[in-house]
Amino acid sequence: MANSRIHAFLMFEGKAEEAMNFYVSLFPDAKVIQLKRWPAGGPGAEGSVMRASFSIGGQTIMCTDSYVKHDFTFTPATSLFVECESEGELDHLYAALVADGKAFMPLGSYGFSKKFGWVQDRFGVSWQLNLA
Repeated sequence: MANSRIHAFLMFEGKAEEAMNFYVSLFPDAKVIQLKRWPAGGPGAEGSVMRASFSIGGQTIMCTDSYVKHDFTFTPATSLFVECESEGELDHLYAALVADGKAFMPLGSYGFSKKFGWVQDRFGVSWQLNLA
């Protein structure tokens, strides 16, 4: 157990590759690490993401396109928290992530941070953006 690794895992229903590519485009030095697709005749739709992983901000995040329909999706109770080094970085990420999504907490000063925003992106994933 001493060498166990823990990664965030995002389950989509057909948008995993699009979301992963979007996230990788937002962060410097981000990259797709692995992309394995469902083959023809598999349980998932041919070509959809069986399992993928990508790196953003030094963290590895995994994702998949679930072929099983669920009665649940992402919830704001779990979010990705980003410590931004500059106000420009925070503003850029906020604008990109809130586009076609929604703001839970618009950019502002909330006492615990001089600039903070909490959004749900167009894929349903929640992000907390904080000026370090």
